[in-house]
Amino acid sequence: MQIEARGLGKRFGRDWIFRDLTRTFRPGTAVALLGPNGSGKSTLLQTLAAYTLPSAGELHYALGGQAVRPDDVARHLALCAPALELIEELSLAELVQFHARFRPLRAGLSAAQFIERLQLPHARHKLLRDFSSGMKQRVKLGLALYAEAPLLLLDEPTTNLDRAGVAWYHEHVAATVAGRLVLVSSNVEEEYAFCQERLTVTDFAPRR
Repeated sequence: MQIEARGLGKRFGRDWIFRDLTRTFRPGTAVALLGPNGSGKSTLLQTLAAYTLPSAGELHYALGGQAVRPDDVARHLALCAPALELIEELSLAELVQFHARFRPLRAGLSAAQFIERLQLPHARHKLLRDFSSGMKQRVKLGLALYAEAPLLLLDEPTTNLDRAGVAWYHEHVAATVAGRLVLVSSNVEEEYAFCQERLTVTDFAPRR
């Protein structure tokens, strides 16, 4: 997936979060969206993903050289974010099967193999509502990392993870980012250390 932003801006009321952002985000590239808390990193991520409309400028999407309409971008992306909720009435095995109906796992990866990669085979029949916050985060990350999607969005990806979970994240993000456009919203360096490019949101915030 390629995203081209031209003069992009987003505001709430009279307050601009960012403005006049012109940049091409190319496939095969990992880009860190940086800035302090409240600077608009998640808002920029959501705008680039066509989850929310920009207040100014244009966004153009292409996949394999073919234009993609903004309304269709969601079909080609995988997301992990703190606000993303899991269906807690399902077991892990049921959730993976349900999720794969809408966003298939990467080619050749079965549901059982995926659960092994999560290192959660002992919890395959456990309800998500009984998972710890760290286990839930690992599930959310796994579903995003191992989805068959050319656009990967990671918003504060190590939230609720202990050191073992962070090590798991590093291992599996390294195994799954090749060939994709990856956008990481974070202010924690170990979450985005693998990114080749960095964009600081406050560089595009209008001066007051």
